[in-house]
Amino acid sequence: MDKTQILNAVNDSGGRLTSFELFERYFKGENYDLFGTLLGELESRGEVVFTKKGRVAPTDRSNIVTGVFQANPRGFGFVRPEGADKSRDSDIFISAYSTSGAINEDLVQVKITRKSGRGSPDNDEGSIVRILEHRLKSVSGTLYELSSRIRGINSNFYVHPDNEKVAFDILIPETEIVTCPPGSKVEVEITGYPDGDGPAWGKIIEIFGEADTFGAAYSAILYDNDIIIEFPADVEEEARRISARPVTAEGRLDLRGKNIFTIDSISARDLDDAISIEREGDGYILGVHIADVAEYVKMHSIIDNEAYARGTSVYFPDRVAPMLPKALSNGCCSLNAGEDKYALSAFIRIGADGTIGETELAESVISTVVRGVYTEMNDLCEKGENSEFYAKYSRLYPDDFPSMIELYRILEEKSKDRGALELESDEAEIILDGDGSVIDIRRADRGITERMIEQFMLAANEGVANWLFWQSMPCVYRVHDEPNPEKINTFSVFAHNLGLDITPLRAKTLHPKSLSTVLNQARENGVAGVASNVLLRALSKARYDAVCSPHFGLAIEKYCHFTSPIRRYPDLSVHRIVKTILHGEADADNVSELEDFAFDSAEASSENELRALNAERAVDALYRCEYMSRHIGETFDGVISSVMRFGFFVELDNTCEGLVPVATLDGYFEYNERTMSLHCGRRRFTLGQRVRVEIESVNMTESKISMRLVEEPK
Repeated sequence: MDKTQILNAVNDSGGRLTSFELFERYFKGENYDLFGTLLGELESRGEVVFTKKGRVAPTDRSNIVTGVFQANPRGFGFVRPEGADKSRDSDIFISAYSTSGAINEDLVQVKITRKSGRGSPDNDEGSIVRILEHRLKSVSGTLYELSSRIRGINSNFYVHPDNEKVAFDILIPETEIVTCPPGSKVEVEITGYPDGDGPAWGKIIEIFGEADTFGAAYSAILYDNDIIIEFPADVEEEARRISARPVTAEGRLDLRGKNIFTIDSISARDLDDAISIEREGDGYILGVHIADVAEYVKMHSIIDNEAYARGTSVYFPDRVAPMLPKALSNGCCSLNAGEDKYALSAFIRIGADGTIGETELAESVISTVVRGVYTEMNDLCEKGENSEFYAKYSRLYPDDFPSMIELYRILEEKSKDRGALELESDEAEIILDGDGSVIDIRRADRGITERMIEQFMLAANEGVANWLFWQSMPCVYRVHDEPNPEKINTFSVFAHNLGLDITPLRAKTLHPKSLSTVLNQARENGVAGVASNVLLRALSKARYDAVCSPHFGLAIEKYCHFTSPIRRYPDLSVHRIVKTILHGEADADNVSELEDFAFDSAEASSENELRALNAERAVDALYRCEYMSRHIGETFDGVISSVMRFGFFVELDNTCEGLVPVATLDGYFEYNERTMSLHCGRRRFTLGQRVRVEIESVNMTESKISMRLVEEPK
């Protein structure tokens, strides 16, 4: 007797029998306690339901969906069905009256109450009928003391969560308040969830410090996002052991002595990619040589298990949470100049028109001839032999570096021709002093060599994805779905309000080049930043998948991540698959195992990428708050970046963003959702307008900046 047999019996009975009658008819003589346990598990998973008359009935699977509830601070939320892709188009809208008490991250069952039409801007709507599991186990927040005692509640203290999606406070038993004063930032384990009969209860498991301090807020962000800096002792020890292995050229392509070099920022320590170039007729052979991490990190080893759990390196202004221990990331795997290193080399043939041709792959040994630095090589591009850095890079002249710049310009033009989206980046460079305090924030600048390396890595990633695809081998692809047409319609309305020609967006089939055409107009009109932000909200989110599909944003049919195995697990996954082919081990059993591995790696990598991005953005926001807290009362120019019913956000020229509440504006303002604007008579606030604001206050606990309008748009 198992759950499948019981479920078959329930279906056969048509929901007409009680649990005892079901047992007597189908399982008489079996273990009744086991039957009850298995039936209870089926109920908890929503496979069966008990009717009001006590009968066991099969669930109507046609309109019941299982998924994870994502709450919104305003009460409503969305459920992402299990097995659905990571785009938001498949999410089911849950109104504030239909949540049945579900909280953020709960595993729930939803009954679909309204189906949206194909291409509709709206999501399916539903009502939560069952909470299967509370997945939110702990939250960070601030400890407060109750202003007055609540009858029947044995507590004077509660924690208010930092996460606005957690819309309830958590009471703390008085026995827990020992060394933790009110006003502390804490992590609280939820021991009792809120329901109709009572509040939530919790236990303090970590104390970060005073809630309104930078350090406490920083520590809470790391804890909430499972960001761990240090490695377990056994992982560190294993990394030291394997990194001590001598490098030999046996069985590998020996590329030592070739003009292979790295280009990276001056602060980079984990150098995982190097480049070389050869001319072939009127075309090129681009060599992209990537650290052979898979040579050291074997599948299912203790280092691999740790790397899989982390999924990616996470970069903060003051530190890095690496995917691999430093003995590997900064040591034996880093392609340091003048050192013999194992690499996985891709040789991509590129035509004179920028067409990606045949790609060859080989395990190699390299020794990079120079450690290139972006700022130095940008200076070299501008000044040539007159650059103060020319002597350092002289061996790359007269052939290699000039040929690379030539190839870069060809690839960039090819990228524009196919319509790859060039979104304006709001990435900031946060400058710290020796004590770790932020002293300046400025918009990050990308020079010609940064863009060159980006184009070369794109070419390598595309070449390897094609190589694996045509070998009919598994792969962890990087995919980007087409956007929902109605979301693009919303962007079209916005673009039209900016005075842009949206004719390209009216085509029956949306192509990335149509969006690029509109973005180019925005760039010419000086509104590319806000246009990029609005378009980004309309686009799907890129993700990893074991099933090949195009990358819409790059306008590439087959694409993967191959070039950063030191800091991204999906790249390491791709390396393993490539090496299996190179070793002649792609038999049926191995391919089957790699298929399972690719699906698991893609799903885990997508989740870990999101976790890392959340942490990086939260920490960057915290640094912005620390910086702007020293400028309260000062005025700044900025651009309206978002408009809501409750006010509008202004992004300053240094990328810091704050809210101007509508309550602080004179007059009664109405919100127009279609035009994304607030208006009162002739006064109107909308995206892209330049305004002048004064910094009113900074809330370090919530990482929020409040602003006051000083000068209205003209």
